[in-house]
This record gives sequence, C-alpha cells and structure tokens, in this order.
Amino acid sequence: MWKNNMAVSSVVGITIILTITLLSIGLMILYTAPIISETQDMAKTQKIEQAFTVLDSRTSKASLGESPLQTTSLTLMGGNIEVNGNNESYNNSKMMIIFLHSDSSWYDSFYQNHNYWNAWESYESNYLNDFTGIETSMGSVRYYLDDREIAYEGGGVWSKYPGGGTIMTSPPEFHYNGETMTLPIVKVRGNDSISGSSDVNIEIKSSNIPAILYPNTTTNANFTNPIRANQLLIYIKSDFYEGWATYAETLTSTTATLDHENKTAIIEMNAEPKMGTFSPLPEYFDIYSLNHTNPTPLDNFSLYLYTSGDSSQFVASGMTITATAGTKTLTYEIRQKPGSNPPIILLKSSSYGIKYTDSSVEGLNEIWETNPGSSFPINESGGQGGSAETNTTIDLLSDTFLMYYDSSDNDFSWGPVGSNSTTPDLMITDSTNSTQSLNNITQHYMRLLAQEGKITVHVEQDPSNKIEYDMSSYTLDYDAEGAILTYLHITNNELDVTLS
Repeated sequence: MWKNNMAVSSVVGITIILTITLLSIGLMILYTAPIISETQDMAKTQKIEQAFTVLDSRTSKASLGESPLQTTSLTLMGGNIEVNGNNESYNNSKMMIIFLHSDSSWYDSFYQNHNYWNAWESYESNYLNDFTGIETSMGSVRYYLDDREIAYEGGGVWSKYPGGGTIMTSPPEFHYNGETMTLPIVKVRGNDSISGSSDVNIEIKSSNIPAILYPNTTTNANFTNPIRANQLLIYIKSDFYEGWATYAETLTSTTATLDHENKTAIIEMNAEPKMGTFSPLPEYFDIYSLNHTNPTPLDNFSLYLYTSGDSSQFVASGMTITATAGTKTLTYEIRQKPGSNPPIILLKSSSYGIKYTDSSVEGLNEIWETNPGSSFPINESGGQGGSAETNTTIDLLSDTFLMYYDSSDNDFSWGPVGSNSTTPDLMITDSTNSTQSLNNITQHYMRLLAQEGKITVHVEQDPSNKIEYDMSSYTLDYDAEGAILTYLHITNNELDVTLS
C-alpha cells in the first residue's frame, strides 16, 4: 500500500512540474512575442531607412546634375511604397518663400499675423507691386509598414513614428552658412505604388537642367543678390513639418515656429538690416538684430529736423521719440528751451527728458533730465517769417550732451546682465553715478530693448505739425548680431520617379 502511494505521488509531481514548465513557456511566448515582433519591425524599418539614405544620395546626384539617371533597390518586407508626385499630393507637400521689407505699408499688418499657412493670400493679391514670394511643390516617395512611415521629401529623409513624432534621418538640400543660403528645391513627379514582400527598383530621371528661381530678374526685378529684403520667411507644408522645423533650428541664426493645424513649419531668417540716412522721416521704423552683447552697438543714431519757418516753429513742435520692444519702452521728449537766445533744443517735457519703463518690473521707471549747459543748436537761415528755414540735428549718441538721473527710486536696469538689466553694472541714484552722457544712456537702453528682438521706433510731434517730415530724416548705423543672410540661390529640380 505504501509503495502504491509513492508511485502516485511521483506521477502527480511530474505532472505539476510539466504544467509549471509549459505554463512558463506559454507566458514567455505571450510576453516576448510582441517584443520579438517589434524588434523584427524595427530591423525592417532600419533597413528601409538605410535604403532611403542611399536613395537620397543617388537622387542628389540626379537632381544636382551629376548623373541624369539613378536606380536604387529595396525589399518591401510586407510594407508599401508610394510615389506621391501629382497635383493632389502637392497640396500637402510644398514650400512658400516670402521676402519681407520692413518699410512696406503692409509689413506690420502681415508680420503680426504671419504664423500660419496661406497668411499671405490677401497681401499677395492686394500688393502686387510690392509683395514678393516664390511658391513651389515638392512631392515625396514614401514607405509604410504598419504605423511607421519613412519618406524622401525635399532632398531629405524623414521617419515618422506612431505617436506622431518625426525625426530627420538624412538632411534636406537646405544649406546656410550664415551669409549664403542655397536651396535646390527637389520636386518629385510620378504616381505609383507597390506593396508586398518583393524587391523594388526605384528609378530616378532628371532633365539635368534646374530652373533658377533666385536670383532671377526676369521673374522679378528685385530678385537679385545681395538680397533686397530685411527678412525671409520660408513656409514648409508637409506631413513631416516637425522634422523640418527641428532641422531649421540647427542652422545658423534661424528660428522656426509650427502651425499644427496646417502641418506647416515656418522658418525665419534675418537679412542685412537697412542702414544709412533715410528721408522723408517716417512716423515709425524698425531696428533688427541690434547686437545687445556689444557694449556700444550703435554707431550712428540721429534725427535731422527741418521746418520752413523760423526757430519759433520749434517751440510749438515738441517731438516724442518712443522705442518699444516686448515689455520695454524708451521715450525721448524733445523741446526748444523757451526764450533761449540763440535758440537751442533740450531733451525736456513737463516731467522728464528721457524715461525708461519695463512693465515686467512693476511700478518702477528711470527718468533723466537734461544737464544745465547741454543742448543742441537750432540753425536759422534766410531771414525772418515765411522766408526763413530752420533745422536742427538731434544726436542721440552725443558724448557731450549730459543728463542727470531724476528718479525717486534707485535704478533697476544698470547691471548685472539679466532679463531686466544689462551692463554697465552701476548703482545709479540721484547722488551716485547720476550724470551720464546721452550716448551712454542711449546705448544702455537700446541694448535692453534689443534683448527682446525687433525694436520699433515711433516719431510723433505735437498736433501743430510744424516740423516737415518730407524734408527731415533719420540716420541709423549699428552692429547687427548673428548671421545675416546676404546671398540667396534657389533652384527647382524636377525628378521623374518610377517603381518596378
């Protein structure tokens, strides 16, 4: 009896061991099968990415004239490959390049609302002689495997993941060295598709004659080098727009924003700012890319004011110059000193000569008044009355025009370097470092404004309008920071792509 029980126990034990073993194997298969499948899919997509990188290299040879015919092969491995190079697919794969001129009447209105695809539509039709842009299609070659997507577009290779993120596998044909940008826009033509597990040949043909879009004075008299624009906006509408934006951010002195609704990357580049003497005196003008890391970035900043009357015209013609950027505002008040002989101009109003405010620093401002003995002369010629002509030059970088600090509070902006302050690092009170030249004051505050980006300067006189803007002017010369786009080369390179 005892032997029989032992025999039964052995069988039961072996059965339990086998059950546990089989259960363990089943669980291992259950949990590792997706990992194995995912690893296999990853290996497949890596092979496709490598094949598309080869495609990119050979396509460059065809599109850029090295060889008009190129072929590359890949194995589909259960995926699908498409050539999207027709009018329907171009709707979701194209580029628009816009040249911005800060002195254009439409500039402010457009720039304030430029962050979406097709923002230019009404301006393009309403300002035919002034609004310039280049629009061209790209198209793509795409491979799909489950939720993964790999594509050749615009001379680059992009990989899109199930969560929606896009990475660049190979950079596009978009090159910028801080002075010259070359942009050979590759346009794919064709409409084809193959799926399955077979080998596929991708054949690329090029006419070997790229169309020159820029410079091209036949298309537009302003399409010349050096470029005649202050800024360049490049809109890229693409399913891979996030990858395009990420790549653009790696280029010298470029910024990129995203229009998610229209799947568009918007790339902004600064061109050579306008400098020199400008007449007539505008009601406002912009200062771009002022180098705020330079202690004295301004080389010349002055206003020439003219009136056809005698010097008494300047008494009524007080003028306000206001520079703004972000939360920061710098204001100059210009007035003739009453009863002065000879007549002179001061920086003076009822409450201040210069005032600086920063709305992010609540309740504080910095006020400066003209130091006794400092002035700008008024020049008269041609006698008295209606035959007289009068002018003055306000040099905002004068080293001899002195001002004294007249705020009840100590300064908040004179160092150290921060979001609300910059060098020189001084403690300024009504008794310490209280006298500064107009040059020091202007350089300091304009550098603070430049931390915010573009500076807008408004020129406004009293309602009497005695100063004649048509005969007045301003002069501006400064050190511009970062890369400055000066030369531009854009071509359209068409490729016929077929699958076999």
